[in-house]
Amino acid sequence: MSAFAVLVANIKGGCGKTTIATHLAAAFAAAGRQTVLADVDRQRSSLGWLERRPASAALLTGLDWTRELGGAVRGADRLVIDAPAALKTRQIEDLVHLADLIVLPVLPGAFDEQATRRFLTKLDELKPIARNKKSVAVVGNRVRSHTRGADRLDSFLNEIGHTVVTRLRDSQIYPDVAATGLSIFDVPGKRAGSFRTDWEPLLTFIENVGSVRQP
Repeated sequence: MSAFAVLVANIKGGCGKTTIATHLAAAFAAAGRQTVLADVDRQRSSLGWLERRPASAALLTGLDWTRELGGAVRGADRLVIDAPAALKTRQIEDLVHLADLIVLPVLPGAFDEQATRRFLTKLDELKPIARNKKSVAVVGNRVRSHTRGADRLDSFLNEIGHTVVTRLRDSQIYPDVAATGLSIFDVPGKRAGSFRTDWEPLLTFIENVGSVRQP
């Protein structure tokens, strides 16, 4: 069986795709999974993060897919694909074809909601999504509790018609760990542990989908 592939995508830039992609890859690696992180974005932010990653951290393999999308990843359990923003319809189709599950991050705010609606509309038109052969996991990102933005995001997420798996709180810990090629799954302490709880529903969702995938 080829690696179970998780695509992190949204047509809106700046919604945290790379943060989520790198953290998912780090979480899989920390759990003992042979994990590959493929960077499709020409900015190569995920690959830059991997270059900063210390040798003492859980091993990850990086692939540069900025020019050409790769095929099956041999010898890996998990493949995480970091997609660029402003995807064209054909690019969306190609990436969805490679993926087993799509993780869609969305930030609080009218512009992010508008872009996310357009992206979900495109996804819903694809046969694998329309026929429920591939799952979409929506993730509220950089959420600040008890704010108008959080309340607006909740209202938006409740009406989009796709599974909202979790909400990730906003914190400086994410850029702090990213600067050294790490994630909150690589560092000890109560602070990182507190934020890891936000990820548990998403990781459980991914494992459940992966466990029922047919070879």
